[in-house]
Amino acid sequence: MENILEVNNLTKHFSGFSLNKISFSLPKGYIMGFIGPNGAGKSTTLKLLLNLLKKDGGEIKIFGLDSVRDQLAIKNRIGFVFDESFYYENLSIDEIIRVISPHYQRWDAQAFKRWMKTFQIHTRQKINEMSKGMKLKLSLAIALSHHAELLIMDEPTAGLDPIVRRDLLDILTGLLQDENMGIFFSTHIVSDLEKIADYITLINQGNIIFSENKDQVLEEFKLVKGEKELLTSAVRAFFIGIRENHFGFEGLLRNPGLLPPELKEHILVERPTLEEIMLYTVKGEDHA
Repeated sequence: MENILEVNNLTKHFSGFSLNKISFSLPKGYIMGFIGPNGAGKSTTLKLLLNLLKKDGGEIKIFGLDSVRDQLAIKNRIGFVFDESFYYENLSIDEIIRVISPHYQRWDAQAFKRWMKTFQIHTRQKINEMSKGMKLKLSLAIALSHHAELLIMDEPTAGLDPIVRRDLLDILTGLLQDENMGIFFSTHIVSDLEKIADYITLINQGNIIFSENKDQVLEEFKLVKGEKELLTSAVRAFFIGIRENHFGFEGLLRNPGLLPPELKEHILVERPTLEEIMLYTVKGEDHA
């Protein structure tokens, strides 16, 4: 598979935090969910992808091009959708488009009209008259109207009602019928990614914990429940994270086949959600 995005040994140092040689890749035609707790390095990574920060080491390639050397060519081919609107609030959509469109070599006015019709948005509206969901759809329409091949999305569904969130996820799924596109989707709402993502990348404390096919992740990780008496020090060593209460324990592990055979008949094994995988991986035994 040809990669639309490649990150290799990417490094950025701040006082008190470092992005530590992170690597991952996104093939064409797929959606990658980028998850992690606050302060994990998601925002830093996004800024580096968009060339808003200067990296200290490593390499970012988009469409096979260098993110720094070829940044102008790249920016004509990517679209940005963020959780906040960065448009002038007192301008109408028509006025915003007159400002924005000349900056894109492949701006398609007819495509923009079609998306506005699809989203039921009137272009005479001012930005400050629009709901958060409508502003999000406007950002998406602008990205698609210059035929962006890679969408970079930062918390796009945050603060949206469930109906608007579902509509957005359906739109994104439909876009991937174009196998030349890719979507990099950073979010705290991990349940959204269970619906649409093909790959999941988990980052914590500036390190990539895993970057893998979503179905493989959900298949390999298991949630195990049992009585507290089973938790010997040897058994604890198998788990990524454990939660204990008065009634027993619940823990996450990656390969339940490694557990001692005599333990298996006394435990319940379930498939975890992505959110549970993230929480137990990040919190370890502190999860409660």
